[in-house]
Amino acid sequence: MRAYLDSDILIWHLRGEIRALDFIRSLQDSHAYALWIGALQRAEIIFFMRPSEEADTLLFLSEFKTAPVDQVIVDEAGSLYRRWRPSHGIDINDAILAATVMRTGGTLFTLNSKHYPMPGIVVKKAW
Repeated sequence: MRAYLDSDILIWHLRGEIRALDFIRSLQDSHAYALWIGALQRAEIIFFMRPSEEADTLLFLSEFKTAPVDQVIVDEAGSLYRRWRPSHGIDINDAILAATVMRTGGTLFTLNSKHYPMPGIVVKKAW
């Protein structure tokens, strides 16, 4: 089964948060999940890394498969965004990740489950 990690977990790991490392390791060790990230979650990390962080960051990201974004996902994400932005403050990245999980299946792990109220996806708090 796919385990999609939201960018908040990735960022905490890169900042040295031990709970993030322990959480990611627990997913790997369980062998129940394949580690995935959404294309925009990868972009969030890549766009904002410092030059001195590039090698370590790319090595870390190599542990994850990155789900592509296509027209169907973008169109579905647009509907999710318009529906949930007013009440839950989701952003474009959240909507596209939710649509990706809806299309491909799996579990979405995050620290901010408020951004994923959509029925039809399984959302779990990472820690």
